[in-house]
Amino acid sequence: SEEKNSIGQHFSQLQENNFKAIAMIMFAQYVQGGTFGQAVKMAEDVTALAKRCAAAARDNPDCLKPLDRIFLDTICQEENLPRFTDCCAKKDPERNDCFLSLKNSSRGFISPLERPNAEAACKNHSQHQRPLTGYFIYEVSRSHPFLYAPTILSVALRYEEMMKDCCGSAEGPAHNPEECFRRQPVKEEGLRQEHTCGILEKFGERTLKALKLAQISQKFPKADFVTVNKLVVDIANMHKDCCRGDTLDCMHDRKEILHYVCTNQDILSSKIKKCCEKPLLQRSECIVNAENDDKPADLSPHVREFIEDKGICERFAQEKDTHLARFLYEYSRRHPEFSAQMLLRIGKGYEDLLKECCKSGAPDDCCSRGEEELKKHIYETESVMKTSCDLYKEKGDYYFQNELLMSFTKKMPQLTSAELIKFTKQMTTIGSKCCQLSQDKLLPCAEENLDLVLGEICRRHLTNPINPGVCHCCSSSYALRRPCLGKLEIDDSYVPLSLTPGLFTFHEDLCTTEEDKLQHKKQEMLINLIKYKPQITQEQLASVTAAFTAMREQCCKEESREACFAKE
Repeated sequence: SEEKNSIGQHFSQLQENNFKAIAMIMFAQYVQGGTFGQAVKMAEDVTALAKRCAAAARDNPDCLKPLDRIFLDTICQEENLPRFTDCCAKKDPERNDCFLSLKNSSRGFISPLERPNAEAACKNHSQHQRPLTGYFIYEVSRSHPFLYAPTILSVALRYEEMMKDCCGSAEGPAHNPEECFRRQPVKEEGLRQEHTCGILEKFGERTLKALKLAQISQKFPKADFVTVNKLVVDIANMHKDCCRGDTLDCMHDRKEILHYVCTNQDILSSKIKKCCEKPLLQRSECIVNAENDDKPADLSPHVREFIEDKGICERFAQEKDTHLARFLYEYSRRHPEFSAQMLLRIGKGYEDLLKECCKSGAPDDCCSRGEEELKKHIYETESVMKTSCDLYKEKGDYYFQNELLMSFTKKMPQLTSAELIKFTKQMTTIGSKCCQLSQDKLLPCAEENLDLVLGEICRRHLTNPINPGVCHCCSSSYALRRPCLGKLEIDDSYVPLSLTPGLFTFHEDLCTTEEDKLQHKKQEMLINLIKYKPQITQEQLASVTAAFTAMREQCCKEESREACFAKE
């Protein structure tokens, strides 16, 4: 395997442009304070070495050095990087750990990636195409030092396409570059990964493994338990490396898993053939998004043996997690229509049931009680989603988001208006995406996506605590996070806003004819109203809304609008 992971091999597999880009990403992520010039120079040096090695590896001892050593040596030989003298003095592998500990992902370290000014970016793009993408890679990498390198690369490729599409040709500029630039892919992928690392950090490896077990069993229902379990262990280990920011190990793990999955399609799934034909860098995203394979024809509808077998308590006592994992696997592969989070709640319910029943020494009647609980739980989750979708279909985007705003401002009045609007907007988008799907796709779509938003709220809580209720829901159980946050009521610890002159002042900008600007203003007012009077009733809210609408209509007709608003 020495040969397989040599720098020359990597170069041949990735081809020059991709190899250089990934080198650049690594240097920018490890040396966040370095300049663009330094990152380019180091990337070019390593690429030149790799190219030589790919051509004639035999004669050069450098070609046989492990990749991470080559990368770190390159950084340590670079002049003018004083921050790293301590790390460079250490031996491997301590040297790598030292570098990883210096990675700083607090957003303030580097100004976040702003949306490029369209005019300037397009002008720039037409003048020098390649370097601009390089600069984009450098900026994204140093501000996201833990983001998986191939993800950054695929985002950069989409950025190049975006530049081509958005800027139009030299003759005719595009319809509206500003608008075009808004559709940005960095967020999506980065969020997913940050989310997984958040679960690993907060709830530990056992929870992450359970989540992956449910997801893989749903995706590959034909695969046997041993195979699924192997994948779960490998994927959990990969995430441990990736979340530490250990780019090379992370990429290596990912490559091995993809190789395993694509060479074992016959025992895994008939739905990933197309994915496995794609270039290496696009494969994993494709497999993650591939549809679930069909269930084996001879799969019994129930998993009764887990409740009815006589020796169930002995088996649980001996096997503990393996027994629970088997249950989760058998249950998940039968239920592609459930979300992974719900499957975890069912698994947790089963564990609690066994703990209780096997203690009392009368497992039979006790276990049948479990079935009742299960039916109740499934019904609860499905009805929550149905109620939300009915509300969404009835109210439409804007009014649905307002309902969410009222509910979340009461639960988390400590969030800023911008945050509340952002999070509820994401939830509204989920409504528009998932509520139109068929019954068997609704739950996975809604709860998986909602889980991403709640994960973001919980990470926001970690950097800047919100309130005790949120704290409890975000740290007690991953599977129960959504129902827990859903049940939160008004936050009692919150001291309502006092009525200052600035709280409800209105200006003539309310007379704008642009619907989204006006809606935004009204939503900000709604939030302030609830922060000022958390106990406000629907009736009171309706009358305030009516009064506001009347005032707006009247003042916008008048000559001196500003004076009218001031008076009202």
